[in-house]
Amino acid sequence: MKTASWIVLVVAGGATLALGLLSLSRAYGSYRDRLGPATVSELAQGRPEVESAVRGRRSTAAAFAAGFSTLFLAIALGPYRRGDVWAWWAIAAGTLVVSVGILLRVPLLGARLGADVGGLLLGIVGVGLALGAGRLRGGK
Repeated sequence: MKTASWIVLVVAGGATLALGLLSLSRAYGSYRDRLGPATVSELAQGRPEVESAVRGRRSTAAAFAAGFSTLFLAIALGPYRRGDVWAWWAIAAGTLVVSVGILLRVPLLGARLGADVGGLLLGIVGVGLALGAGRLRGGK
């Protein structure tokens, strides 16, 4: 179970890193980004500062996703894999903060777009941590 646990966490961290970097390249590139049925350019309607602000927000979120997943992977591949109990709690706390922050968009903003990412991350990491929960009983 311990091996399956860290492998699930590495897959989740790797996917988050890859998607964060993809989102970052789209924020800075010429990709025709969509927000629902319209592109960012259509929503900005000739106001370059609006398009720039939306792309800037996306780049900030993507950079944080890439940074979070880099730290997540460093913990999962090092201390967590070794069996350090603090690493289980660090991964759990970090994932909970990120996921709840993403999921709050539904009740607070009425926006479902992107909320599935928070739920998916929480679910996959939750499974990985559940597989490694045995380390909490008398671990390091």
